[in-house]
Amino acid sequence: MENDTPTEAQDPSNHGSPDEIGTFADLGLRAELLSALTALGYEEPTPIQRETIPLLIEGRDLLGQAATGTGKTAAFALPMLERLAANGRGPEPLGLILVPTRELAMQVSEAVHRYGRDLGARVLPIYGGQPIGRQLQALGRGVDIVIATPGRAVDHIKRGTLPLDSIEVVVLDEADEMLDMGFAEDLDAILGATPPTRQTVLFSATMPKRIESLARRHLDNPSHIQIARATAEPGEAPRVRQSAYVVPRSHKPAALGRILDVEAPAAAIVFCRTRHEVDSLTETLNGRGYRAEALHGGMNQEGRDRVMARVRSGNADLLIATDVAARGLDIDQLTHVVNYDVPSAPEAYVHRIGRVGRAGREGVAITLAEPREHRLVENIQRVTGQKILIEKVPTIADLRNRRMELTMATLRETLLDDELDRYRTIVETLTDEFDLYEIALAAVKLAHEASGADLEEVEIPDVSMRGSSDRDRFSKDGKPGKGGKGKGDKPGKEGKGGKGKDRLSSSDATRLYFPIGRSSRVRPGDLVGAIAGETSLTGRDVGAIEITENFSLVEVPSNSVDEVISAIKRTTIKGQKVTPRRERSGRD
Repeated sequence: MENDTPTEAQDPSNHGSPDEIGTFADLGLRAELLSALTALGYEEPTPIQRETIPLLIEGRDLLGQAATGTGKTAAFALPMLERLAANGRGPEPLGLILVPTRELAMQVSEAVHRYGRDLGARVLPIYGGQPIGRQLQALGRGVDIVIATPGRAVDHIKRGTLPLDSIEVVVLDEADEMLDMGFAEDLDAILGATPPTRQTVLFSATMPKRIESLARRHLDNPSHIQIARATAEPGEAPRVRQSAYVVPRSHKPAALGRILDVEAPAAAIVFCRTRHEVDSLTETLNGRGYRAEALHGGMNQEGRDRVMARVRSGNADLLIATDVAARGLDIDQLTHVVNYDVPSAPEAYVHRIGRVGRAGREGVAITLAEPREHRLVENIQRVTGQKILIEKVPTIADLRNRRMELTMATLRETLLDDELDRYRTIVETLTDEFDLYEIALAAVKLAHEASGADLEEVEIPDVSMRGSSDRDRFSKDGKPGKGGKGKGDKPGKEGKGGKGKDRLSSSDATRLYFPIGRSSRVRPGDLVGAIAGETSLTGRDVGAIEITENFSLVEVPSNSVDEVISAIKRTTIKGQKVTPRRERSGRD
């Protein structure tokens, strides 16, 4: 359906402006829906509900930008339920809600069912991983509203088991996620099979050009609303505290463990790039005493369901997941989201942190950034318009102080407990031999040690974002920038030492052999950047660099050789996996 450019939201004349709407009754909803909302404890509509519901009741198409947690499910579900006839409804659905994942289909279905209970609404989720026979039986009995993933919806349409002739409203929830997952053609096919007279509602957390293109094809002169996350009043703390820690890659697991120890989240999702990273980090954090569960695309649906059941029941503290596996997840008790790697796309960052700070609760978004990832962090701040505070990784002293605080809090809770009398005999007996203060100290020590607080810790190097000083020192071609050394001190001049007064002394250096050279278009800056970005070393710590056709020789501090070798093996240089080693005496 072609359309004009989306217009700004227009206020329905029969219900007043959104600012004048104080209760759900002011929205003109029917009594059965108001009764259900009251029973659920809903007191007043959220901003998106005030803006959206009157427009949708009017029958307008709508293009909405809103993050998870703003109340958009009720915003599109209540007007859809408002259309249901009091009785005599036919077997075919009048509403279709498309969502990106199985998990979100179940969540939306549960919400719509709760809102429409007093209306006797027949709500059916259909998604992959569920026996299709059960879905066929339910569709055969008749449904009012279908919540579907695009792939399974197309399956039913091809079978002729999902009739669309009576569809009056189609909602695309988290449309940007559906496009990211490759459902563009499916969405076009589904919308093309519905009546042209339908009302179409599209919600997206971000508004890239492909969403605008989808809206132009399928929405008819839509109202356009944009609901930002609630922001803090001046002087108040932000609803979602966003921070980043700059950490060399080799120290990231230890840094994450320490940050989690200090933050003490009730529940957290840690996002990783790969399945291998998910499995490895889950094992590491379980070894640290956390109850961590892995979630990635290599797991079958039964395994995913078991993991989510443990997380939602509180039997797991941490969910370590890849982006794809975690799409559509909604965990009520979630307090923290951690980006183990900086997302390359700001849209992914927006979706991730949208899972916390919901329904008036505070949340925390943490990002672990490697020194050379400064541009990704800067880009996220520029696109989102939100400041990400760069913080220092907690020191061993910080960690010990935090653990002492937790021990104190545990003891304070125990002192408020009514069941201490049975231990009185022990204390009274010990006071015959020891001072009461010393007995208390021994009890505190036992409580502290029983919590597993005295783990062996190694100090994590304090590094800065590769921004001002380091970025100025090396430009993209590896030559000194405006903050660099003088003409005679270029690091890595091929075949020369590149040694300045602050550079590495050859007596303290070991030469490492890198099996990559000019044939791979490697430059000194590539080698320096890889070492400084993946280890605790800075560019100044790297000594002479010699690059030949097929290999390179790099001087590094002798006491950092093992760290450099281990770190470089886990990354790439010029897109190639490289395994450095100590230079052999016979010269390669």
